[in-house]
Amino acid sequence: MLQSTDQTILHCYPGLIALVTAKNEDTQNVMAAGWHSYISYAPAIYGVAVGKERFTHHLIEKSKSFAINFVTAEYAHYIEGAGKLTGADGDKFEVLHMEWNEGITVPSPILKAAYVAYECQVMDIQTYGDHDWIVGEITKFHRDESKFENGLPKFENLQIPLYIGQSKYLIGDSSSTIKEIQLDNNLK
Repeated sequence: MLQSTDQTILHCYPGLIALVTAKNEDTQNVMAAGWHSYISYAPAIYGVAVGKERFTHHLIEKSKSFAINFVTAEYAHYIEGAGKLTGADGDKFEVLHMEWNEGITVPSPILKAAYVAYECQVMDIQTYGDHDWIVGEITKFHRDESKFENGLPKFENLQIPLYIGQSKYLIGDSSSTIKEIQLDNNLK
């Protein structure tokens, strides 16, 4: 039974964590973000919530670009490190041994370990409460085709880390149960 409360309840997990990368001049950073979403399909637009105090926020503001990277469970330690370390203390890419290539349309790093990545040009930044919602038009897509079939994850070749909190992950893989849900014909 639901109980009412005036306290903020955060229940958006388990969820896919994005690794947000940004680069301005010779400075780059990566951060973990749990609050992110597609906003539009055509044109392709993506948004991510970033606190103003975050080192990555300043790089995105200056460069007017960022990248969204999704990594497999094998690289979940990137998510942990990107979320717990600060770029103000040094290069997280070096500390975490992350390999990357510069984006094609933006200078932001594209992680070699990513199975999907989006390069984004900033369209808008708006403040909502304690985070800024940064919106970018996707200018280039990257996808490891071996990890997908008919546009869906191919779990024989892909283990997706879903963050549940407190450094714990639910792993979506070939052992996960996939159910297709159909509406009762009377409801259609």
